Amino acid sequence: MRFEKGNYYHSELLKFLEFLIPPYASVIQLGCETGEIIGYLRASHKVGVDKNSQFIEKAKERFKDVEYIVGDIEDIKLDKTFDYVLLIDIIGHVDDIQRSFENIKPLCRGDTRIIIIYFNYLWEPVLKLAEMLGVRRKRQLLAHYLPAEDLEGFLSLCDYETIKKFNRFLIPVYIPLISRILNKFLVKLPFIGKLALNYIIIARLPLVRKPAQDVSCSIIVPCRNERGNIEELVQRVPKLGKTTELLFIEGHSKDGTLEECLRVQRVYDTLDIKVSTQDGIGKGDAVLKGFRQATGDCLMILDADLTVPPEDLEKFLNAIVTNKGELVMGNRLLYQMERQAMRRLNLVGNKFFSMMFTFLLGQRIKDTLCGTKVLWKDDHLKILAGKDYFGDFDPFGDFELILGAAKLNLKIVEIPIRYRERIYGTTQIERFRHGLLLFKMVMIAFRKLKLI
Repeated sequence: MRFEKGNYYHSELLKFLEFLIPPYASVIQLGCETGEIIGYLRASHKVGVDKNSQFIEKAKERFKDVEYIVGDIEDIKLDKTFDYVLLIDIIGHVDDIQRSFENIKPLCRGDTRIIIIYFNYLWEPVLKLAEMLGVRRKRQLLAHYLPAEDLEGFLSLCDYETIKKFNRFLIPVYIPLISRILNKFLVKLPFIGKLALNYIIIARLPLVRKPAQDVSCSIIVPCRNERGNIEELVQRVPKLGKTTELLFIEGHSKDGTLEECLRVQRVYDTLDIKVSTQDGIGKGDAVLKGFRQATGDCLMILDADLTVPPEDLEKFLNAIVTNKGELVMGNRLLYQMERQAMRRLNLVGNKFFSMMFTFLLGQRIKDTLCGTKVLWKDDHLKILAGKDYFGDFDPFGDFELILGAAKLNLKIVEIPIRYRERIYGTTQIERFRHGLLLFKMVMIAFRKLKLI
């Protein structure tokens, strides 16, 4: 690919956008200039908009797979919605930022992400000098150099919600080794990142995806050696949404769990209960099989050990249908636990890995290991489509969902729950072996999410 000016800067920026935007997505870039970014970006449907007709004509000549339109962000009118809306360096050139954000609302759905890339006001003298020296393309001077906090204020005024923030480029030109150290490592550090050339904000409109009364729910229950909990779980699971489907995925038990699941299915034949045995081993394999069999709009994971009350699933459903979050997870660490609910070493490990993943994901998470998780089936299909990015590394299934959701910039929220002591059976967590696996996942997440 060839950029007219700033080849290193634009190439690295494009790589980062391709990390954020999956190739199956539809994308519109407002203020696309001569179309290089949207033109080179891998996406299924691409639209570029700029008010300069000469820029648009030039873009049309170079990139035939992009729909280019002459138009202005402050007066854009399109009868389409997109997965992603890109605003790269344009906010500083508009007369009315609030009006511009209001105008792009018709382009958005509940799952649309707005990506805003903006220059740090500290770099204003450097950018002007670069234009004078011909290193940077000359263009109209920025009308506004705003701190990220002020731009977030405009977004909030227009009912947008900030999901994540990034800092990019301590040095926008290529110097062997130095550029990598500064732009891949040091820019991620607190305080130093404030000196970066760009800040990037990912936002969304928290629009309701589907009315609560129209949502169908699938509850996936991985169960291995849980015979004594099965019937009570069925009795306690509430009716959720339009329909509630309960899927037991049995894991080659030795205590008769499969037979108990089949018995309960016969006894409670007025309920929609399905039973199957997983093909492989591990909770992650069971969850994936359950998700593939599920027919509901909303997918829920509920552990069979009853340490999380099944009745709490109503809270999870309410959070997702009102779009408070898109991956809703349980948080066992807020309320006081029952005495034997979690061993002390497990509690310490949970808190440590929660701090690690909060840093890695850019979203505050207190309890990564709670088994209860809820998400839209459509979002799970998107996570599956990008599974190769992280590889097949997660025997638990939890981190495949968390990391996949983080890469898609889904909003992750936690529901505080009261964690109960297990009554039947024994825990299937092996502290030291699983602890090493979790540490490995931290390393994978650091490499895949931070070193980009």
